[in-house]
Formats: sequence, structure tokens, C-alpha cells
Amino acid sequence: AQIGPPGLELQSTNGVIKVKVSPPEANQRKKMWMNDLSFRYNLVFWESSSHPQLQSKNIFPVDTIEDLAPDTTYCFKVQANLPRDDKQGFFSPISCVKTTQKAVDDLLCAANLSVLALNMDFQLLWDSQDRAEVNYDVQFLHGFLKKLNDDYSDKWVTIPECENITSTCCNFSSIITTVGFYYLRVKARGGHNKSCLSREVKVDPLKTNGIGPPGVKLDLSDTLLHIIISPPGGVKDEVMRDHYDLSYRILYWKNSSNEVEEVKQKKVKQTIATVPDLSPSTLYCVKVQALSEPYNKSGAFSQQECIHTPADTPLPLIIFGIFMGALLVVLLVATPLAFVFYQAYSKIKYVFFPSCQPPLNIEGFGAQPFSSPYLSAAEEPVENCCVIESMITEEGNQIDFTDYKHSKQSSRDSGNYSNDDNTSGSKGSKETLEKEIL
Repeated sequence: AQIGPPGLELQSTNGVIKVKVSPPEANQRKKMWMNDLSFRYNLVFWESSSHPQLQSKNIFPVDTIEDLAPDTTYCFKVQANLPRDDKQGFFSPISCVKTTQKAVDDLLCAANLSVLALNMDFQLLWDSQDRAEVNYDVQFLHGFLKKLNDDYSDKWVTIPECENITSTCCNFSSIITTVGFYYLRVKARGGHNKSCLSREVKVDPLKTNGIGPPGVKLDLSDTLLHIIISPPGGVKDEVMRDHYDLSYRILYWKNSSNEVEEVKQKKVKQTIATVPDLSPSTLYCVKVQALSEPYNKSGAFSQQECIHTPADTPLPLIIFGIFMGALLVVLLVATPLAFVFYQAYSKIKYVFFPSCQPPLNIEGFGAQPFSSPYLSAAEEPVENCCVIESMITEEGNQIDFTDYKHSKQSSRDSGNYSNDDNTSGSKGSKETLEKEIL
């Protein structure tokens, strides 16, 4: 399907031409192109003369054409395009209009508008052409309003911080968000109720904003140089940290009068970086730059930061220090543990494996082994019996002495009777018998 010609309306006022474009099929009940906001309009205009010079400009549905010669007739035609579909429509019929003179002097208007933005802090600057005292009002318009087919001339809003000021700068950070884009202009007001509107300047916050230098701190540990980076705008600036996907370019070098070394470069995504293999007693200097690859932006370098590495420590002293430290740790930890284990071992051995053993004639007596000196057993009664028999024989005059017969009736201690008593009793009986025989 082909894109038909759009509608075109022209209005000449105060030296400029206001252009209003209506989309193709605007007055049709059935439409091929349902989304009118997807169209982009290309305006072609020229001065009505025998040798016209064509000029082309991409415009919004409602726009103004400036820098035209006064009291001159200009002709216009416009076409609607669909860039996504790579389609170009037919041009509208040609319309011509004559420009007028400007109602006010150009010297009253604010000129050379520019935007200075750094770390999401936005300033609007302009030049004052009139030496007399002029009051200014800074106005802004949300960019999406220009994409609509309606007239937005009454949608401009004055920034409260920049109303009725005499300075030629305005901080408009309070109105800025990361969504969408803005247009700004300055309205100048002089004596006799004269006013003049400046040209508009477009502000796309994330594209217009500049990236400042990051913060840098240095620290040393062993043979490593630690570089701690603070994002531009500070750690609390979430816009700079989250929207720009920052990376950092680190430059570091030895700053020594006796040694000339080239600058080394390192690129990191984190806010902490390390530089290994440092030389002792050397001054190292560092500076860092923030980068945003999605927006093709690079910020200014940070201030140069330097740090001096300590003198080298001899290796034998380091080894000796490590050995003494390890030995001290072993003594402090192992000695109490060894004492505790020794005490526990002694108690266990004393209870379950006593060093004093019972006599052999007692141990195991009665099939009840003594497992511990602390275990007591009830005593059992013991009976001692002694029998003495004597017999005299006539034949051979021999006397047969049977000293005693000893029987044990207990499974307890065999030392309840004495051998000495039995022996003495036996000796007495023998002497009595000898006397009787004699």
C-alpha cells in the first residue's frame, strides 16, 4: 500500500512560519495506517523566485520555520514517511505564504542558548544582547507533546526556580527525569511590555548529560596496590551508576626521577582494582576515567593520586618471623591441650587399669576377678579345722604321727589360720608321746 499525501496548513506570524500537518487518511472513516504517531514528516520549502533553492527539514506535526527573509513568499510541500517499514509517501499539494516583519527588536531576545550538564546537574546558559535590565522566564515543554497532532503552544510551563530572574543562567535539574526529552526556551521581558521568545533547545537527559571524574583512593597490602573507585556523582547517585553501565580506565605509572617508565593502562567494570608486582621504595601514581559504552561517552580523568611503597624486607627475616610466630602459636595452643589430655589419661588409667595388683593366691579366687580397687565385696565365713591322730604300734615300736588334716570350707581368704600354730601343736604332741613311751 502507498502512503497518501498529508494535509498542510501554514500561518505567517512575527517573522516566522507556523506549519501544521495532518496525517494521511485523517478524514477517512476506514484507515490503512492506524497509528498516526508512527509517521515522520519531511518538509520541503523554497523561496518563490525564478531560481529557487530547495531546503528540506524533518518536522513535527506542529512546528515553526525560522530564519526566513521578511516580506518574502515561500512555498511548502510535505510528505509522510514510515522509517520502520522503509516507506515514503506522496507529497502534499504545494502551498505558499508570505513572511512578515518581526514585531520586536532582536536585541531583546536571549541568544546562544546552551545546556551544560554534568553528573545529572543541568544548567541553561544564554547571552543577553540588550544592555538595559531585562527579566527572564525559562519555560520547558515535554517532548512527547510535539509528536501529537495538537497545538502545544499553550503547554509551555515556567520553571519556578527560573521565573522573573535577571541572571543569564538557570538550574533546571528539578524538572529532569531519565524518561523522555524536553524543550527549553527563554522569554525576555523589557520595558513598555515588550517580550521576545528565544529559540528552543532540545534536552535529552541521558544523551546531553556529561560524565564527571570519579573519586579515587589508594591502599597498599603486601605487594598489591588497591585502587578504590567512587562512581561519578558519588555512590548515592543511582542514575549515574545504573543507567550508564559504567566501566573505568585506570592509568598508573612509577613517578621517579631516576627511572622513566611508560604509563600502563587497565580497564575494569568493578569499583575496586589491584595492581600486582610493586617495586619497593617506589612512588606510584594513578588516575581514573569513567566510560559508558552504551552512550559512547567518556568522562574527565580524576585528579592524580600517588602512594609510596615501603622498603623491601629481607627474605631471611621474613622466614624467621613466620617460624617464630608459628612456634608461638603452637606453644600457646598445644601446651594446654597436652595438659588436659594427660590429666584425662591418668584418671582413666587409674580407674580402669590400676598399677597395684592383688597377690597371686588371691587374684581370681572364687571366679570373681578384681576389676577395680574401689569395688568392695562382702566377707564370707571361714572355718579352720585341725585333726591330730596318733597311733602306737607294738610291732617295730614305731609311732606314726599324723600331724593334722586341713580342709578348707570357704572360697575366701586362706590366711585366716596360721601355719606357726599348727607346727607348735604338732611339736608338743610328739614330746608327750615320747615321755609316755619312756
